[in-house]
Amino acid sequence: MKRDLKRMPAEKVRLQNLMIKKMKTKVLERKMLKVFICILFINVATAQKTDNSVIKHPNALNFIVMGDWGRFGEDHQIPVAKQMGITATTINRDFIISTGDNFYPVGVASEYDPQWKSSYEDIYTDFSLHWNWYPVLGNHDYAGNPDAQVAYSKISRRWNMPARYYSKTFNINGDANQQVLIAFIDTNALIPEFYKNDVYGKNVVSQDSTAQKKWLAKTLSTAPKSVKWKLVVGHHPLFTATLKRRESYDTKAVRKSLKSLLDKYEVDAYIAGHDHDLQHLKPEGKTNYFVSGSASESTAIDTLPFSKLASSEYGFMVFSVLADVLYVQAVNEKGEVIYSTEIKK
Repeated sequence: MKRDLKRMPAEKVRLQNLMIKKMKTKVLERKMLKVFICILFINVATAQKTDNSVIKHPNALNFIVMGDWGRFGEDHQIPVAKQMGITATTINRDFIISTGDNFYPVGVASEYDPQWKSSYEDIYTDFSLHWNWYPVLGNHDYAGNPDAQVAYSKISRRWNMPARYYSKTFNINGDANQQVLIAFIDTNALIPEFYKNDVYGKNVVSQDSTAQKKWLAKTLSTAPKSVKWKLVVGHHPLFTATLKRRESYDTKAVRKSLKSLLDKYEVDAYIAGHDHDLQHLKPEGKTNYFVSGSASESTAIDTLPFSKLASSEYGFMVFSVLADVLYVQAVNEKGEVIYSTEIKK
């Protein structure tokens, strides 16, 4: 009994120490938990801020817009093409649009020109890019044989250019009551100076610019009620922030020829290339203006008061169209979304 009494104080101290140790452990665990939660929150917040990958819109009409590219794989054509393949897979693209200057420096001579292989077939090899391509003609294409690019449509499964200008209606998510009308035009014929040009003149004179504008007006004015969006694709921009071309003869000529027509028929977006950059411009009026022309070469750019995007990065654009909203993402060659916007009906 005496021995037990002597042991009790020591046992009590041991138990107290054990309880204190457990309490410290719990406090430490709580602190560690708080630190972990804070780190997790910071990481999530950082990821939300820095996640600039392409957003997929699964129920939309998704397509890539690129331009000014055919350079035998030189400059940045190959890395941009590779990223196009990755992005096309991500968005489950429906088709690809080219804004012209498809072959540098002087277009192609025929539908059998070797450059079809060296600048196109051997470059855009990803399976996701073996869907329909809808191109327009640029000024460099007019330096060669522009009709050869029309003729290649009969050779290639994916190259679709039925004429120098044409239109096509696309269903949104397979719904024939929700459609997008895209008019693919030839802006070269709208530039008076080209008719006297030693390089372009011989091919431009065969075009009837008046007939094309009448066709465009009819195409836009007779669109069925199922058409929710009207887009026009041409090589030359009506507006551009580049110092060299913002008021150049070709920009002013195309603007003079098309601006009133686009306004009259309430075109939602005009999409161009020619300038080797990525732009979104919104002057007064309904129409949004986009430039996507840096699929292989990039040049310096400035800004205008109505510039939304003015980037000299290599890349392309992704358009995703729903019945009531149009999403546009500008993607650089690394796959980063450098700009995004949405246009609502």
